[in-house]
Order: sequence, then structure tokens, then C-alpha cells
Amino acid sequence: MTLVAVAVLFGLIVGSFLNVCIYRLPRKQSIVWPASRCTSCGRELAWFENVPVFGWLALGGRCRTCRAPVSAMYPIVETVTGILFGAAMYWYGPTPLGVVRTAFGCAMIVLFVIDLQHRILPNAITVPGAVIGLVISVFLPPGWVSSLIGVLVGGGLLFAVAEAYYRVRGVDGLGMGDVKMLAMIGAFLGWKLVLLTLVLSSISGSIVGVAILLLRKESLKYALPFGTFLAVGALISAVSGDALLTWYLGFYS
Repeated sequence: MTLVAVAVLFGLIVGSFLNVCIYRLPRKQSIVWPASRCTSCGRELAWFENVPVFGWLALGGRCRTCRAPVSAMYPIVETVTGILFGAAMYWYGPTPLGVVRTAFGCAMIVLFVIDLQHRILPNAITVPGAVIGLVISVFLPPGWVSSLIGVLVGGGLLFAVAEAYYRVRGVDGLGMGDVKMLAMIGAFLGWKLVLLTLVLSSISGSIVGVAILLLRKESLKYALPFGTFLAVGALISAVSGDALLTWYLGFYS
């Protein structure tokens, strides 16, 4: 349990860095320079203001200088990342696969929030992520064959859906960012779990879409951030995908 606690604390620190990525990548800014600062008044933050979660709580969610509100998304991301690190240490222990799955989870958190806020999925994450996933699969699960098929099935299937939607409706239903993201997921998780990810994200996206349509009376053309649902589906698949597949296939055995 000591290792789990240490992992949680380290995850909180990494979560603070993920917040930097979430804010700066969509704006095409460097994620390493300059130092963190208030997005309203531009003042560089003191060290104690950068303490994950507690810094935000101590300041009441506002800038110490200009009193501009600071989004609650910051401590939420830090907390979720801390939980991710702790859970990965608990399930995988200090193993190479645990490190890889944790890094994959961090990428999913960043993509989740960026797509939710900006409706984009940065190539700076998805393209290198797909390549890194393929390379790692040579040495770790799911194996390079399943990983390669996962890239082709994940990216290819979603591309076919997007192309068919465009030809039928005459408008883009899915962006290429979603295609690249699913290819990345396939590289890390393999073809079986990338299909499960697509099913889970489609179901959750449909439920949320219908709820928004009914509660907010939105147009049928309301754009849902599908990458956000892909991230959730990928995290579920990474943790429980094999068990879910075994349970489902048990109905046919």
C-alpha cells in the first residue's frame, strides 16, 4: 500500500503537468516554457500555488492577484490522474506494462478534456502515440500483430464511418482527429479492445446525445465531442476489457 500511496502523490504532480498540456496544446504553445501563470492577469504563479489540488482549494479557486476564477477542471484533472496512478500501481505493480498503461491513461485524460473544451484532438498526441504504441507492442501486450491490426481496424473503421456519413449527409460527422485517436488506442490495446472501445464509446455517446436532445432541445446537428467518449471507452477497455469480452462471449459458449 505504501507504493500505491506514493504513486497517488506522484500522479497528482503529473496531473498538474497534464493541466499545462490541456491548456497549451490547443493554443499551440510550448508545454515547458514559460512557467505556469494566471491565464487572466499573466502573473507567474508562486510555488505554493502550484501544489496540486490543495493550492486551488487554499485560494478558493481564484487568482491570488486579480481574483479571476480558476476552473475546477484543474483539481479534477489532478485528482483523476492521482487515482489513475494509484490504481495502476495496485493492479499492475511496478512493472513495464503498468508504466505503459499509466502513460496511455494520461494521454486519454488530456484528449478527453481538450476535446470536451475545444472539439479538437491534437496530432501532437495521437500521431506519436500510435507510433509509440506500435513500438512498445513488440515487447509487451497486446503484441505487435494485434497492435498493427488494431491500428488498421481502429483507424480504418472509423474513417469508413466518417466517409459514409459525409457521402450520405454531405457534412462531416467525425473528424480525422477521432480516426487518429482510435488508431492510437488500437496500437496500445490491440484489435479486440479497440473494437470494444468503439462499442462502449458509441453507446455512451448515444445515451448522452439523446439526453442532450431531450433536456436542452438541441438540434440534431449538435456536435458531440466523440473523442471524449473514446477516451472513456479506452480507459474502461484497458482496465476491464478482457473481463468484459470473456463475460460477453460466455453467452455463446
